[in-house]
Amino acid sequence: MICVLTRRADFLAANRGLRVARPGFVLLTRPNDGAGIRYGITVTKKIGNAVVRNRMKRRIRALLRAALPEGGLPDHDHVLIGREGGVERAFAAMAEELGIALERAAAGKGDPPRRGPRGPRGGKRR
Repeated sequence: MICVLTRRADFLAANRGLRVARPGFVLLTRPNDGAGIRYGITVTKKIGNAVVRNRMKRRIRALLRAALPEGGLPDHDHVLIGREGGVERAFAAMAEELGIALERAAAGKGDPPRRGPRGPRGGKRR
């Protein structure tokens, strides 16, 4: 059974897992100790206004519902973070990229982190 992540702690735990970046989204995966396949979606305000963010979330939700039953990692949490170009990308291209990202995650081939640790206060330095 496929469930939806709702707790912030689950999203933060997934952020410490494997990261696979694609042009339209970033896939985070992490084992969840036998809770089955779970997914979560995040789209930040940098992407656009509420209409654009909701459209992006609907597209990602449709991608995940189609791909996770066959390609999802068993007993893992999957979090997709929407990227800037994801709204304009073709749906078929994003579906193909999600399949590739799930294969890379299953093989344990993640991308290195983009940036180093944050400063002492956790935010930007002034």
